[in-house]
Amino acid sequence: MRPFQISVPDDVLDDLRERLSRTRLLPDSPRRPETGMSSAYLGALIRSWRDLDWRAREAWLNQHPQFIADVRGTGIHFVHLRSARAEAPALLIMHGWPHTFALQLDLARLLPDFHVVVPSLPGFGFSAPYDGTMTETVMADTMHELMTETLGYQRFLTYGEDVSANVSDLIAATYPDAVQGILATHAHFGTDEERAQLDDPAARAFFDRLAASGGPDGAYGHVQGTRPDTLAAALNDSPAGLLAWIGEKLVEWSDTPTSEPHLLERRISRERILTEAMIYWTSQSIATSFRPYFDGGEQETIPPVEVPAAVAIQRHEHDYPESVARSYYRDLRSFERMPEGGHFTAAEVPQAMADRLRAFATELGLLHS
Repeated sequence: MRPFQISVPDDVLDDLRERLSRTRLLPDSPRRPETGMSSAYLGALIRSWRDLDWRAREAWLNQHPQFIADVRGTGIHFVHLRSARAEAPALLIMHGWPHTFALQLDLARLLPDFHVVVPSLPGFGFSAPYDGTMTETVMADTMHELMTETLGYQRFLTYGEDVSANVSDLIAATYPDAVQGILATHAHFGTDEERAQLDDPAARAFFDRLAASGGPDGAYGHVQGTRPDTLAAALNDSPAGLLAWIGEKLVEWSDTPTSEPHLLERRISRERILTEAMIYWTSQSIATSFRPYFDGGEQETIPPVEVPAAVAIQRHEHDYPESVARSYYRDLRSFERMPEGGHFTAAEVPQAMADRLRAFATELGLLHS
């Protein structure tokens, strides 16, 4: 394990600004907003990115102790915020796609009474890509080994979003002796076969709604899972294209109206949006970030979670059925629907998430009120 600091070379920044200054923007197609990223908002983000004081942002990121460790043969980048209290509970906070570790830091900073670990998944940002088929099981085994073998935490709490939601479930289900509890805002979906066996009308309605929107809303995943290198070639060469691809999902999946994309910044500031784009651009990791979609293959059946669980459904899945959560999380301590916060819950409502994590840890006897 070695310390790590982000240090983007000057010539990379100069090249980026030059590319951004030559961006050729197109007007919006008819029938906005269904056609994708708003040209006006994208143009505003591009201008801000061109003028971004990256050195100040880089210095802020480097205030967080970062390391790279060899975990199961892969160089894994992570932030490790240690509590001043040695006996504090350990907490694993994972990101998904298209966000990076950086978008989870506001939550991590609100939890000084935890030892918080915020990794970059393999192939994301400053973590090396996995040399093999990167299934959810591989990611779960890697994150478990990071926490236990590399960092020495015998037991810990786990939280994941998007791609890492299933990873978090898998860690809790596969390593119950190591996991003290799991908090889920993206609760268990199950395989298509599992869903077909549901007899709860609310559950069927929820999954029917997802299936109905899966065509246009899931187009990104289909491309990333079938022609990832073709798409990545364009995004790795065009910062404007990269920003549009990432920014569209931040707009679409956050708890803000897609018809007014600038309102995203009420949840995730422009500086944080551009930090995400900058990490992908400078690490050239957009191609390898598609690996979970391309390598996932057949849906994996995840065993039920027996460890204590708290489920707080984010607004993007507001109608998620409680019956599914109760059948999967066998020791469900709480189930609620969050009044605010979308797909990027940790970034959108970090204080609300910190409060929930602290309450859950207190209930489990890991913290004292």
